[in-house]
Amino acid sequence: MEEKKKRVKDRIVSAAWELFYEKGYDATTVDDIIRLSDTSKGSFYYYFDGKDALLNTLSTVLDDLYLSLKEEMDPYMDSFEKLMFLNYRSHLFMERSIKVDLLASLYSTQLISKGVRSLLDQNREYYKLISSVMEEGQKRGEINRRKSVSELLKYYSLCERALVTDWCLNKGSYSLAEYSKEYMPIMMESFKGKQL
Repeated sequence: MEEKKKRVKDRIVSAAWELFYEKGYDATTVDDIIRLSDTSKGSFYYYFDGKDALLNTLSTVLDDLYLSLKEEMDPYMDSFEKLMFLNYRSHLFMERSIKVDLLASLYSTQLISKGVRSLLDQNREYYKLISSVMEEGQKRGEINRRKSVSELLKYYSLCERALVTDWCLNKGSYSLAEYSKEYMPIMMESFKGKQL
């Protein structure tokens, strides 16, 4: 039963974000979301108070992406390269799937939120995956051990958010993915381990 509920909620979230990208947030209605997700009005309102409540589901959408990227990664790839792969692919997804003005609005609501800031929730798949790659990298000597995984994770996520924030400030005038591909390795260079 819980799995069925999760599938319904996931369909609503997925449909909403597809519509937000295609039509824009303001032009998307609850009825549009219900129609595309092939759910009922009752199901929609069981999970969400309204369209605005879907804005906090960005972390869910991104976590689904990280689960699929985890499956794509070559387990023998260097851990530092895995981190750069995850960064590039997540920023490519944002660039292609989330309008820059909507992303900027989402980031700004996280700044003023008095409640839970979903993007900082350490239980997210994002944090679990990045932590596991860093732990693996430290064991292999590919990520240095001078800092703890939690310190490295904090810096890594800070760098990612900085790149996204700058992209939003510049109204998406350049490729987020390509810019990240060039500058994230430079920002993270000091965390490379000594190769054995």
